[in-house]
Amino acid sequence: MKRLPVIAVLDDEPQLHKALRRLLVGHGFAVVNFEHGRDALAALEAQPMDCLLLDLHMPEFTGFDVLEGITARRITTPVIVLTGHGEPNTAQRVIAMGAVAYLTKPVDEAALLSAISEATGTASWNAF
Repeated sequence: MKRLPVIAVLDDEPQLHKALRRLLVGHGFAVVNFEHGRDALAALEAQPMDCLLLDLHMPEFTGFDVLEGITARRITTPVIVLTGHGEPNTAQRVIAMGAVAYLTKPVDEAALLSAISEATGTASWNAF
């Protein structure tokens, strides 16, 4: 039996977790949700996942902190940044910090699935 690609979602919005889980599971991915950056870093350090969808603007431990932690720990999981607060130069900053893609919320389904496919080197089971 083929293993489903595992997508980690780190966001402080429970509604986004639900929506992304529904979308990603429907396209053949397994999903692990995190609400706190430290929890996600610990999980990724223990067992790399196929991709991390990362919100930048969270209380206490931001997405920028998570990107720094990923680099410091030499975690190889590809990161796609999702943000509702697109600001000038932010895309260049997160790419320089190691993210493979930068998408703004509300995220376009096709753009997200394409970014995940590129990041993981896989295609979803159910083509969009």
